[in-house]
Amino acid sequence: MFVFNPIKLEHKSVQGAISTATKLNITVKYSGDLVELHIKKDGGNYKAYPMTKAPSKDSFFVCLEPMDKGLYFYHFVADGTVFGAANDLCAKEQGFNSYRDYQLTVYDKYYNTSGLLKGGILYQIFPDRFCRAGLMGVEPNKVLRSDWGGKPTYRNQSGQVLNNEFFGGDFKGILSKLEYLKELGVTVVYLNPISKAYSSHRYDTGDYLTPDPLLGTEDELNKLLSQAKKLGISFIFDGVYNHTGADSKYFNRYSTYPPNGAFNTPESPYFSWYNFDYYPYRYSSWWNFETLPSINKDCRDYQDFICNKVLPHYFEMGFKGVRLDVADELSSKFIESIRKVAKSYGAVVIGEVWEDATNKYAYGERRKYFLGNQLDSVMNYPLKDAICDYLLHSDTGYLVQTLTNQINNFPKSALDSLMNSLSTHDTVRIINALGRKQIVTDKDLLKDLVFTDEEYQKGRDLAMIAYAILYTVYGSPCVYYGDEAGLTGDLDPYNRCCYPWGKEDKIMLDFIKKLGRIRKSPVFYEGQFNILYFDKRIIIYERTDGFDRIIVAASMDTSPVNLKFSEPLYDILNGGFSQYVHQLKPQSVSIFKPKK
Repeated sequence: MFVFNPIKLEHKSVQGAISTATKLNITVKYSGDLVELHIKKDGGNYKAYPMTKAPSKDSFFVCLEPMDKGLYFYHFVADGTVFGAANDLCAKEQGFNSYRDYQLTVYDKYYNTSGLLKGGILYQIFPDRFCRAGLMGVEPNKVLRSDWGGKPTYRNQSGQVLNNEFFGGDFKGILSKLEYLKELGVTVVYLNPISKAYSSHRYDTGDYLTPDPLLGTEDELNKLLSQAKKLGISFIFDGVYNHTGADSKYFNRYSTYPPNGAFNTPESPYFSWYNFDYYPYRYSSWWNFETLPSINKDCRDYQDFICNKVLPHYFEMGFKGVRLDVADELSSKFIESIRKVAKSYGAVVIGEVWEDATNKYAYGERRKYFLGNQLDSVMNYPLKDAICDYLLHSDTGYLVQTLTNQINNFPKSALDSLMNSLSTHDTVRIINALGRKQIVTDKDLLKDLVFTDEEYQKGRDLAMIAYAILYTVYGSPCVYYGDEAGLTGDLDPYNRCCYPWGKEDKIMLDFIKKLGRIRKSPVFYEGQFNILYFDKRIIIYERTDGFDRIIVAASMDTSPVNLKFSEPLYDILNGGFSQYVHQLKPQSVSIFKPKK
């Protein structure tokens, strides 16, 4: 039998990615006669390394000298038979019929991330829908909703999708809820765009350097950041640098701003920012939305503007990080420049990447997000998908594979900083995702689709398990505003409903608060993550830092399961003390701490 597990230290001397200064020992269990390690740098050719047979005769080992920065792939050849990672969908993508290569990420030895995200709790706020402290007027081409909590409109009466209705959430509203966020254990707030824009989502930037008047003034924003800092809460802003709004001072298609936008005249100082096919009405735009003209990715003038004016403006204001919208569509050089600016202020850079960001191939190139010069973290959508798959199908397979791949592929400091979400402004809310009996993607149909009490109950029960996992694996959990209150919603704009102040689901809210208290354990800062046991429906893992230890057991079995441990444990999530045997309820999760 041939045995190799890349996240076990007995097989690979470093768990996860390695630095350019690291010597790596690789050991395989095999009692045959000859084993070779075949490894190649991405885009290169394989090099064979003969492995030495151990004196015990049941294993082979090899020591690799430090390697250059890059992405590497490897497999083994044992007595003429090729052994790689387990068969799965990736096998075909790699070009192999029966296996796929293991991945080895080698990052710059100087790469590290700050401690801002490690061990903390993030909270995502869609500013217009979180909290309203006042109600102000809007421009004539916008709609002001006075019915806080009403259902957002997808199409107006003319059948148009304009995203131009506002419920009035503002900076003062967020300020008034800082103590609430502190009670949840929140350490970092991620704000969706706050710059002046036409739409309520504000991804159509109108003026990078001016906060949207509907949110408040720059003084009010400064006060928010200042008061949050006193409570130990940092803020991250959304950087939208792949496109602007057509209704912006830079493009100015609708003559809202002074007449020197790129759409108004080729003499505009912003003309080089955009790509025109036939001036001025035909131009490149994000996903062909003409309201979102794309930025010329090689425009140095635009990149200098962002790096020399926009980023310093927000970092000097007190923001501690930036989340890069559609990071895949930004050039590598641009991201590297953004990182340099961010690091000069001690800030973090988070990318919006929906797939495995350590090996992502996009727009004709292999991305280098985690080789040392670009990102600190990404929005961890693969983990969200894997948790949902486990809870919906009662099968740990995809979850275990995702956990294993991420532990193996990411640098440890990045793994500890991953932004782990279950819901976002771009996805169905987690209670809906887990509770819906049917999947509907037609937004016109979603308008009148009822979410039944039965569906809500199922979704909430499973969402509690999902959040318990999210709060205890590597990385940092990110709560999308309202999830903790039982807020529901399908695809946007229905996932962007107003926070239900005074109408929260107390069971869900109390549960998230309890997870927040558990999360204060130092073990979640940089503690090791180890899978202790799994079968089809049960997964048990631990977090340990050498001083403290947390054990998590989740079950999607329909019957109670008895767990036997080698030491007495407290269930700090549900209450109760077990000497050595604990009964795990059907479809439940427990979080244990050893008795000291």
